[in-house]
Amino acid sequence: MKVLKIDHLGIAVNNIEEGRKFWGDILGLPFEGEETVEEQKVTTAFFPVGESEVELLESTSPEGAVARYIEKKGEGIQHVAFRVENIEAALAELKEKGVKLIDEKPRIGAGGAKIAFLHPKATKGVLVELCERG
Repeated sequence: MKVLKIDHLGIAVNNIEEGRKFWGDILGLPFEGEETVEEQKVTTAFFPVGESEVELLESTSPEGAVARYIEKKGEGIQHVAFRVENIEAALAELKEKGVKLIDEKPRIGAGGAKIAFLHPKATKGVLVELCERG
């Protein structure tokens, strides 16, 4: 598996507009756009920082993963995403090594990226996302 870089940090927020005020207005990060991913019950907003991004995540449903995360832990860093060269090969390698996966096959995330999550029980409590962008 070849990890290319940290693709983004996912930050769970109750309200993207309030998050934009801090990340964009106060810190001065450029706002790249907003997108709703219905399958994941989330609206995202991206702020590029060098070769990586900050991704704000607002749940569109009380049953969504981000809503459940905020309910348990409050707002804050929800996941770290690593860009990989070949997500299918990375998942196969991790599975072979006995790593517990949330997604055994990639799904489509924000921006059309192929994404998959590793289970936090396999990563000492950190939700890790693998991401491949075309």
